[in-house]
Formats: sequence, C-alpha cells, structure tokens
Amino acid sequence: MPGMNSGLDVDDPTVVSAFKLALLHQGIAAVLLFAVLALAWVGVREFRPRSAPAGQRAQPVLPEAPARQVLRIGFGLLWILDGILQAQPGMAVGLPSQVIEPTAQSSPTWVQHLVNWAGTTWSYHPIQAAAAAVWIQVGIGVWLLLARNGRLSQLGASAAVGWGLVVWVFGESFGGIFAPGLSWLTGAPGAALCYSVAAALLLLPDRYWRTMQTGRVLLGCFGAFLIAMAVLQAWPGRGFWQGNLHGQPGPLTAMVQSMAAQSQPSGLADVVSWFANVVRAHGFAINLIAVVALLGIGLVFVAGRRKAAHVALIVLAVLGLAAWVLVQDLGFLGGLGTDPNSMIPMLLLATSGYLALTPQPGAAAAVAPASAQPLPAEPSPAGQSPRPLPVVESAEQPAASADRPAPAPAAPGPAGLQHRPWSRRLRPVNLIATLASARLGTVMSAGAVGVVLLGAVPMAAAQASSAAAPILAQALDGSSAPLNSPAPGFTLTDQSGKRVSLASLRGKAVLLTFLDPVCVTDCPLIAQEFREAGLLLAGQQSRVELVAVNLNPLYSRVSYLQAFDREEGLAGITDWRYLTGSQAQLQLVWKNYGVASETLPAGAMLGHSDAAFVIGPDGRMLEELDFTPGPGSAATVSSFATELANAASQALSQS
Repeated sequence: MPGMNSGLDVDDPTVVSAFKLALLHQGIAAVLLFAVLALAWVGVREFRPRSAPAGQRAQPVLPEAPARQVLRIGFGLLWILDGILQAQPGMAVGLPSQVIEPTAQSSPTWVQHLVNWAGTTWSYHPIQAAAAAVWIQVGIGVWLLLARNGRLSQLGASAAVGWGLVVWVFGESFGGIFAPGLSWLTGAPGAALCYSVAAALLLLPDRYWRTMQTGRVLLGCFGAFLIAMAVLQAWPGRGFWQGNLHGQPGPLTAMVQSMAAQSQPSGLADVVSWFANVVRAHGFAINLIAVVALLGIGLVFVAGRRKAAHVALIVLAVLGLAAWVLVQDLGFLGGLGTDPNSMIPMLLLATSGYLALTPQPGAAAAVAPASAQPLPAEPSPAGQSPRPLPVVESAEQPAASADRPAPAPAAPGPAGLQHRPWSRRLRPVNLIATLASARLGTVMSAGAVGVVLLGAVPMAAAQASSAAAPILAQALDGSSAPLNSPAPGFTLTDQSGKRVSLASLRGKAVLLTFLDPVCVTDCPLIAQEFREAGLLLAGQQSRVELVAVNLNPLYSRVSYLQAFDREEGLAGITDWRYLTGSQAQLQLVWKNYGVASETLPAGAMLGHSDAAFVIGPDGRMLEELDFTPGPGSAATVSSFATELANAASQALSQS
C-alpha cells in the first residue's frame, strides 16, 4: 500500500519537531480555554450569585447508577490514555506505515483499499492528523469524566461512538474481523469497537440503568459473543489446536512470539517468551483451556444469574488479564502502540453488565415523572424503618418541598430557561444566569468540547485542501536557501519551437528547474511536482511561469521535449515551458546556475543534480530549493508541489 509510505523515518527530526511544536501550541490553547472558563464561572458566581425564589431548594437527583459509572469513568480514562499514546514523537509519520498498514495486510483487498485511502489522507497532512488524534481522544476522555449526566454527557458519548467507529474501521481494519485467524485472545473484534459500544450504552436513559433487565440484556449479548469466540477458537482447521503447524509456529504461537520480540522491560519479555514456548509445546492444552473457559463464561452470562455471573466475572478477569499480559503484551509496548488492546475494555463492559444485574434504588421513580411519584426508599432489614434515598443537590432544577410551593415554570435560572426558545436562551443575560447556576464539572466539560474541536477543526481545514503539507518536502530536502541576486539570463527554444528569453518573462514569478527528457527516475517525478504546482497556481497562471531547461546535451531536439511532455501529462499546462538549445547554449546555462550534468560511462543514464529556483517578477533569484524528489509517493509529489506553489505566491506578494 504505497500511499501510506512517505519515505521518511518515523524519527525524522523535522517532522518530530513540527509535531511537538503543534502539540505545544494546541496544549497552551487548551489550558487557556479551561482557565478562561473557570475564571468566568468564578467571576459570574461572585458578582451574580445563584438565586432562587424564597422557599425553594434544589431538587433531589438520583445518584448515577454504578454500572453506568464504571463505563463512563473507565472508558474516559482509556480515551485519555489513548490520546497520550498518540502523542508519541514517531506517530506523525509512523502510524500509517507501521500501525495501519500491518493491521490491514491480512484483510481482503477491499478493506486494504479503504484503509489505504485513510492512510494516504493521513500522510498528506501528518502533523495536523497526528495532533488531531491526540486532542480528540484526550478531549473525549475528559468530556466523559466531567459530564456525568444531561445533554453534555450524551453529546460526549455520541462523539465517542463516532470517533471510535472511525478508529475501528480505518485504524484497526474493522478489528480484523474479515481477516483469517480471528481470535478473542489476540484482540478480536477490536478495542475501538468496545469503546463505541460502551459509549452507545452511555446514551441510554437513566431509567434503563436502574432495572435488572439492562444487566440481563448486556450480559446476555456479551455471553453470546464469548460463545461465538469459543466456537471460532475451537473450529478445526484454524490452527489454534497446534502449537506448531506444518513445521511453523501456529497462529497463537506466532502472535506470542511477535509480542516477545517487541521492545519492552526484560522481565516482561522473559515471561512472554516463556509462554510462547509453553504454547508451542502444549498448544492443544492451552487452546482447550481457552475454549472451555470462554464457552462456560458465555453460558453463565446468557443465563443471567447474578451469583453465577459473579463467579464467571472473576474467571473472565483472570483469563482476560492473563491474555492481556501473555498474548497481547499489554497492547501498547513496542513499536507505536495506540491503545491497551481489547481485554481491559471488555472487562469494563462485563463488569458494567454484572453491576446492572442489581436493581438500583429509585427504579420506579426513574420510569415515572418525578412530579407523579415520590422518591422511594432503600430496602431495609425487617423491623427497621426504610432509609431515604441519597440525593445529589442539583442547582439546575429547583423543586417543591413538603411545606413549600412548587416553583413557577419561568423561574430565574436554567429551570426557567429550559422552556424558552433558543433565541432567548442565547441572550447574554440568560447565558450568564445559566453559567452562574452550572456546576464546575459542567463548565469544564464544555472546555473538553473545545479540546475536541481544537484537534478536529485544524484537521478538517487541512483536509479541505487537496495539496499535501510542505513539511514532507522540507523533511526530505531541508529548507530552501534564500538568495538575492540577478538571475542569469538566457535565450532558448521551447517545446513549440518558439524563442524564449528570461527577460521576456519579466513581471512574472518564474519557477525554474532542469530536466533530462530521457531520464526515468528523478526527472519524471520532478515534472509531476511542477505539473501539480501549475494546477495549484491555476488562479495565478497569468502571473507565473513554470520553466524547465534541458539537461541532456545528447537529446536536445525539440521532439524529445515534446515526447517527455506527452508522457508526463504536461502538454495541457498553459504556463509550462520546456527549453532547449545548442550544446554550448545549454552548458552556459548549467554553469551560470551551478547545475551539474555529466554523461556516465557504459551507456548509463545522465548524472545530474536536482534543484529548483524561484525568480521574482523583477528578475532576481529569491530561493534555491533542493529538489531531490524522494520516494515519489502521492503525498511527497503533492508536498513538493505545495512548496513550489507557496514559493511562487510569496514571490508575487513581495513584488
């Protein structure tokens, strides 16, 4: 999948430095955002304290159900961890070629094409893409942690569902479900899908978390999934029963061996290597344990019996943690790990389902409107008075008490604003009232929304351009060398047989390079870079000229130039001029511009240097670009073209 490979080392200092700088700038912006929100909240509450009509108090709100709380906090922390892992210096260049591409290699062709499109998109704007992944994931994690309920919590869960599916499809190749060797032990069906499922569960109304039915359904679905994984693990012919298969390591042995070879603490590497030897020698027994355990746990979860599920959850935790360490190697060690793999997310889902088997206080009240039913009491032992439910004081919704009247619908604050149209809610006085009545966590969760946008907006803006970022060209060939001297003049013949002098191009920005019409390596790539630059400068073509001078004295006839133009698709570029002349004329131009050219022995191609010059409208040389084209991927060709187009635009702006 060549589109993913930019030809750069993952630790390229130019790209790494630019990535760190982008993270620093956006990190400062994130800190300032939270600081401004906190100061605004404190200031509003200081100078406009919350007020409610006399005789009113906050409405009691049921505490968050433990099952939901496990998902919200657990996956919030995982999102933050994933964002931190995305901030590894090599992620900007390395994620497409070292993470996405290897994951897709064993998938069907259509999956590879889809993933290659995503990897190519990333490689066009590596800094913006890598920084966006960091802030989107950190922002979602903080959002889930701070927004405990309400619309902000639902929006955060919706964002987690969407981004999780994006990662699952493009980053994990659908979790490998279309690839051979699918196994629960190695991470199927993908960690990102677990993130999306958890976020979708957070979208459920609160009342669903207070009945046993939700727990039964969640554990039942999870159990059915484990049974399906047990069947796949036991399926004959898939190789999991053999530690060695046809003289080679079996699928599970190969996975563990590859994990042991990753860079990691020596103690952990020794443990994983030991387990690889165990699997190789006793593959049948290891697979039997996995199949029986998955099948048994799945059946117990489907049955939905709380006591049995308690034991099954413990067994699943032991099996899952063992697989996480011994098979998945913690998921993120070595290479460019982007998440802790699937075991921890699955254990969180199973724990949430188990906790949901216990009915929560207030289940009946959660189904009916609060005005129609009083808050129920917690069950208590026989002979004791029932205890009232614990409540959380909510500043957003005042309510009536036993000796006080109910508030009017239009009372000041958010309770009074909720029935008003959006045009009135957005008025400054109403926004201030809402801010004064909000919890600090609610205000900070709004800041988390800003962090997500901090990553998403620059990435979306970058993707709106079809041209790659110039950082790739700069990383391959370095920055341009500034010049400030008159450009040496010349008079040559273009591909149409017309005489063209540099003086005749005065008043235009000139992008000048040197090409061999029979070259089959660098010159076609440079020609494509100039072609794309011409397309990018289409709106300024009357003020820009793209010029190439023939670099081969043996093939100097106009017919060779025309053949080269047809081959490279340059014939339709109106501001393109390919010039040639006599050997003496060409050698003088090469000398004046310091371009080396020599005929190599034994019939080898012409040897020459690769360079491009930016000449301003006043005829002065402004820049010299080292134009060795690198690997010639779509991203690098576009990056060099962007560098050329930017240089021409800058030359015009200086005139």
